[in-house]
Amino acid sequence: MPAPTLFDYADHSPYSHPGNHAGFLAELSTEPEELHRFTCSTVVHYRADGQQLTEAQKADPDRRWVTSILDAAELRAPLDGPRTAGQQVAGCCRDHTLLTVGVLRSHGIPARTRIGFARYFEAGWNSDHVVGERWDGTRWVRFDPELGQADFSFDVHDMPTGPESPFPTAAEAWLAIRSGAADPDTFGVGRDHPVLRGRSFVRDYVLLEVAHRHRDELLLWDLWGARLANPLVRDALPGGAERWVEEAGLVGTDVSDTELDAVADELAYLLVAADAGDVEAADQLAELYREDVRLHPGERVVTLSPTGHHAVTDLADR
Repeated sequence: MPAPTLFDYADHSPYSHPGNHAGFLAELSTEPEELHRFTCSTVVHYRADGQQLTEAQKADPDRRWVTSILDAAELRAPLDGPRTAGQQVAGCCRDHTLLTVGVLRSHGIPARTRIGFARYFEAGWNSDHVVGERWDGTRWVRFDPELGQADFSFDVHDMPTGPESPFPTAAEAWLAIRSGAADPDTFGVGRDHPVLRGRSFVRDYVLLEVAHRHRDELLLWDLWGARLANPLVRDALPGGAERWVEEAGLVGTDVSDTELDAVADELAYLLVAADAGDVEAADQLAELYREDVRLHPGERVVTLSPTGHHAVTDLADR
């Protein structure tokens, strides 16, 4: 099975499709600073400093569809007008990026989301993060839609790439950890988070990176297959992982820690090679993703939300 093409990336996935808001997105500017302003006025990070979520906003972080994000935003204020903090949709980097990708795809511009770690939020710490890439006609241009240029020394709309860049991908981070070039304890949600950090966390994000590359832009806390085999995840599931696996009818969850290492190694090498322009590696990665039940989501996932909402989610129900 071939890898996604530029034509695929220019078309909406189920997650980026704006539904009834297609006409509105098609009229928006695709100029980077304008996209930054629109995205950050529409979505506010649910963990932003000083942000007190309203009752309506508390359910927002689990809106995995651009349609749902825009529905909520429009219900609270006109999409093309200013909005207060309470009228924004609470989300995270994944939502900022997917909304931006949705605008670009609405203009026929190939765009995709990338999973990795930002080095620019806190010195000496690699924060889990999602950024975007847009095709400029000759190459993929990486950008962070959350950032305004004034606060950063690098070009936030055309970010450097590679393992030493401000944003190493999950695959690059994993390979650096495996080679001993990076300290796994410097990767995760935050320095003070007791669980979501470290080696297993980075390995899990390699699986998530593969899904997003193939246009399954799921929430960071949507779990399936090998993601449910991660000890960090299994220990966090209330009532035990087996209950959730059975309820969701999931397959591919019976994977040992050693097997997970081997899977992540293969995926990471293929991801890095594909980024370097290796078409054969990209096609091999796509075939693995589609054929290996451990790697891709099916009709249902387990949602282990930071809002405290834990449920089996039917991905066909929007």
